[in-house]
Amino acid sequence: MSKVRTRFAPSPTGRMHVGNLRTALYAYLVAKHEDGDFLLRIEDTDQERYMEGALDIIYRTMKETGLVHDEGPDKDGGCGPYIQSERQAKGIYLEYAKQLVEKGEAYYCFCTKERLATLSNKVGDEEGKEIVQYDKHCAKLTKEEVEVNLAKGLPYVIRQNNPMEGTTTFKDIIYGDITVDNSELDDMILIKSDGYPTYNFANVVDDHLMGITHVVRGNEYLSSSPKYNRLYEAFGWEVPEYIHCPLITDETHKKLSKRCGHSSFEDLLEQGFLKEAIVNFVALLGWSPEEDKEIFTLEELVGAFDYRRINKSPAVFDMVKLKWMNGEYMKAMDSDTFYQMALPYIKETIKKDMDFRTIAEMVKTRIEVLPDIAGHIDFLQEMPEYDVEMYTHKKMKTNPENSLVLLQEVLPVLEAQEDYSNDALFECLVAFGKEKEYKTGYIMWPIRTAVSGKQMTPGGATELMALLGKEETISRIKKAIEKLQ
Repeated sequence: MSKVRTRFAPSPTGRMHVGNLRTALYAYLVAKHEDGDFLLRIEDTDQERYMEGALDIIYRTMKETGLVHDEGPDKDGGCGPYIQSERQAKGIYLEYAKQLVEKGEAYYCFCTKERLATLSNKVGDEEGKEIVQYDKHCAKLTKEEVEVNLAKGLPYVIRQNNPMEGTTTFKDIIYGDITVDNSELDDMILIKSDGYPTYNFANVVDDHLMGITHVVRGNEYLSSSPKYNRLYEAFGWEVPEYIHCPLITDETHKKLSKRCGHSSFEDLLEQGFLKEAIVNFVALLGWSPEEDKEIFTLEELVGAFDYRRINKSPAVFDMVKLKWMNGEYMKAMDSDTFYQMALPYIKETIKKDMDFRTIAEMVKTRIEVLPDIAGHIDFLQEMPEYDVEMYTHKKMKTNPENSLVLLQEVLPVLEAQEDYSNDALFECLVAFGKEKEYKTGYIMWPIRTAVSGKQMTPGGATELMALLGKEETISRIKKAIEKLQ
C-alpha cells in the first residue's frame, strides 16, 4: 500500500467553523493513525469571499489545536505551491482543463448570462439547493467555431462533458456505493470566466498531484461526488478513498449556523472553553470509539481513531456535554496552570486585596467554563441581597429564628478571635459548638449564609471568613443579625 496522505483544504473566509475543524481533525487522525502525512492546502479560488486576516486564523487555529501539518504553504514537501491562487498563476488548472477538452471530456462554453437565464431544467447541487442544469448548447460547437470565438476574445468557461445516459457509481467508506443517473449530472464549470478553477475541479487536480490517498469532507458533497469520479476516470487517475462525515446540527436538529453564537473555534475560546476540550468534543461529533471512553488527549485520539466507525446519522452539538467535558479538563488541570487561566476572571470580579490563589483553588472543581467564575465569587466583592428563608435548612435543623440566636451567640466569639486562618476559625467554632452542644452543621450554615448571602458557595463558612478577613466578616454578621431581627 502507498503511504496514507490526507489534506485539510480550508478557504480563507473568516473564523473556522466547527464543521471545518472536525474535517481538519479527522483528516489529521486518519493520516497519523497510519503514520502518514497530513497536508495543509489553502483554497482561495473564490476571490469574492476572501477575507483579510483569515489566513492567520487558519494557521493560529491549527497551531492551537495541535494539528501540525507535514506539508503546506510554510513547509514545502515537493508538491507546492500549496495555495491555489499561486497554482492558478502557474497555469496548472487551465493546462489540465485543456487536456480534458482534447479528450472530449470537457468543452468551451461561450453562453452569456442572458442565455443561461432562459434555461429551466433544475437539479440539486451539493448543498441541496436547486441549480439550473446546463443544456450542452456549446458542446455542439465545432473545433473551428470554438477557435473563432477564442480568437474574437469572447468570454468563456470550460465545462465538464458528462454523459446523458447510463449511471455512475461512487464508493464512499461510510455510505457505501452510491449510484446516480447520468442524466442528473450537470456539466459543471471547471474553469470560470476569470480564469480561476472552481472548487470542485481544483480539488481533483490538486489531490492527484499531491498524492492524496484519503479525502475527508462533509456529506453535503456526496451528491457531487460522481462528477469527481468522472474527472478521475477522464484523466485516467486513481480515485482516492472518500470519507464523508455526517452533518453537525444544533440541539433543534437544524444545521449548525454562524448565528448560533458558538459555531466557530474562536467563538468557543472566547466563551471560556479550553482548546483541548474543544478538540476532544469535536472528535466525538460523528465518531464513536471502540472503548467506552469520552475523555481523550490528541495523542490518544490518534491511537484510537478508526474512520470506519464514523456515523452516518447527524451529530448534535450538545452544549451541555461540551460544558461537562470542559469542567472535567479543568478539574484535571494542575493548580498553577488553572490559576494563571483563572486570574483574569478573578481580578475582573474582585477589586479587593484577597488571596486569589485560594479563590482559584476553591472554584476549580465547581465551574464548567472560565466565565462561570464570576457567579461563584461575586459575593466576596459585594454582599448580595437575599431572602432570610435561606437560613432554613431541614437537615441542619436551622431556620431564621434559631439562626438569629446562633449568630448573636457566636458574634462575640468571632470578635475575640485573632487568628482568621481557615484552620484556626474551624477549631474556634468546633470548640464553641462543644460548649453549646451544637452540631457543626448547625453553626456553619447560618454563618455561611450570613457572610455570603448565597445558597451555594465555592467554600465553607470558615474558608469564606478567612478570605473576607475579620473586619468584613464581623460587619456582615452584624448586618445579618439586623436583617433577621
